[in-house]
Amino acid sequence: MSDQAATDVLSDVLDLVEVQGMMTGGFAVRGPWVSSGAVSKPLKLIALVAGSARVSVDGPGGPDGPVELAPGDVALLNHRTRLDIHGGHGDGAPAELIPGTDFDAMALAAADRTTDDVLVGGWIQVSPAGLTLLSAALPGLVHVKAATSAASRLGGIVERLFDEASSGRLGSQFAIRQNGQLLLLEMLRSYLEQEEAPVGWLRLLADEPLRPALRLIHDQPGRPWGLLELARAAGMSRTSFAERFRATAGTPPLAYLSRWRMLLAQRALRDPDIRVGSLAAELGYGSESAFSTAFKREVGESPLHYRRRLHATA
Repeated sequence: MSDQAATDVLSDVLDLVEVQGMMTGGFAVRGPWVSSGAVSKPLKLIALVAGSARVSVDGPGGPDGPVELAPGDVALLNHRTRLDIHGGHGDGAPAELIPGTDFDAMALAAADRTTDDVLVGGWIQVSPAGLTLLSAALPGLVHVKAATSAASRLGGIVERLFDEASSGRLGSQFAIRQNGQLLLLEMLRSYLEQEEAPVGWLRLLADEPLRPALRLIHDQPGRPWGLLELARAAGMSRTSFAERFRATAGTPPLAYLSRWRMLLAQRALRDPDIRVGSLAAELGYGSESAFSTAFKREVGESPLHYRRRLHATA
């Protein structure tokens, strides 16, 4: 199967998790500097536009880093609780840069990228289901290097983010959100080429022999797929397919199918006009009761309670 097919499956996931990129800060500084503080968002982004920087993080499971960022590099923090960044050259005590809520993106317009360290920061906003997927698929600190051939487009997206953040042009916030989506896509693509992802759905996307079966599941989630049928699509015996799938995804094939159906259901239930019975049939369940039981087992509440809660907090 082609790389395009793998990308299409990744597109399925990114559409499902409703990715948005949010720009929340940035600075341009000359000379030695340091910036430290707590991290409040589960998926935080740091992109280096110019200069150099050293990033260390802490959180559940212990510290990660330091990693050295070069221009165009991006670091994604996955549920880290503290961030420390150092940069700059020269004598004297480092300037302490304190992240605040009064970020003025236009201040970046005066940056001299030949002499300054320039960073922009933000976070990736996704649906609750998407947060669960991405959190499980990525390590605590993801460092994607723009200098590698795998990430050649990443530096260009970082440049566009900086230009939009510092230009103040009409529609800049929309452009930042759109480029934030592209940034996450290129990060995931590059990460899969640079590193071996932890066991989970992201490693599953990168497993070429399993892609034909995965494509079937994503194309027709309501079909009553059997293990033998999926194994044949992958050109494997039933036993070999089941073992490889579990070792790669961390879950059996039919459990993955059920999980994918539930993720689709969570997105669909945000529409108040969707009937639960019709959704159950569309996703391959023989009755509304069977669907509700599967949904409650996976999500922790019934489909109707889930929808009511979403609308109550909207």
